[in-house]
Amino acid sequence: MESIWQAYKGAIIAVGILLALTFSSMVIVPETQQAVVIRTGEPVRTINRFKPDVPFGQTGAGVAWRVPLIEQVQMVDRRVLDLDMERQQVLSNDQQRLQVDAYARYRIIDPVRMVERAGTEEQLESALVPILTSVLRQELGRRPFASLINAERGTAMQNITTVFDRQARQYGAQVLDVRIKRADLPEGRPLDAAFIRMETDRQEEAAAIRAAGQRDAQIIQAEAQAEAARIYADAYGKDPEFYDFYRAMESYRRTFEQGAGESSMILSGDNEYFRQFGGRR
Repeated sequence: MESIWQAYKGAIIAVGILLALTFSSMVIVPETQQAVVIRTGEPVRTINRFKPDVPFGQTGAGVAWRVPLIEQVQMVDRRVLDLDMERQQVLSNDQQRLQVDAYARYRIIDPVRMVERAGTEEQLESALVPILTSVLRQELGRRPFASLINAERGTAMQNITTVFDRQARQYGAQVLDVRIKRADLPEGRPLDAAFIRMETDRQEEAAAIRAAGQRDAQIIQAEAQAEAARIYADAYGKDPEFYDFYRAMESYRRTFEQGAGESSMILSGDNEYFRQFGGRR
């Protein structure tokens, strides 16, 4: 072995150096990562960069090459990432102090810009959180508290996503969605006052609905009475004698039913009230 080493020492060292250079030049980039090649402190190119129109598995992941000692490689996640905002107090348009807990989902679409502007993914997240907080405060500050529990909430979230995405692009990130997990009133007197105000509003709304119902009922009743009067008038015009007979029978029924058949009335036989008992003359 000693003789072999002495005979091929130079060749063995050369092969070792070549292998070391080969392995140091090789970079394995997984599908979930995109690699930024940095030369003398400046990002120069990317490997396996995210492209929305390229199918999974055809993006360039796998073995790539770099210049040893001159080029460094920084891995950047190419998956959808979550950005959680700490619970913040926001003042709504109707002067309600809200405790808002929100989150965003984003993706790094320009890793070179991300490395230039932010440096690392942790620093990128630190830069995006204040932007999300500011955009959320501005949008919710233009809306009342009730808009967060009705259909307007979707519009507010869309506006926040659009504005946040526009500002995140300067860091090479694309914001996909922003959602509010919770939006509560602070505990204590503000919450109690809000509940009292909401209860008062509902009571006023119920009173308005009842008043409108009573008004509509009176209108319907008046219209029905007018229609009945018209029908009676038409009937009287067609057969006045039958109409007098019918009204007299109605009067007798109502009068004698009040006493359950035990009523007594003492009147003259030729009294006008009982003239229908005398038959036609």
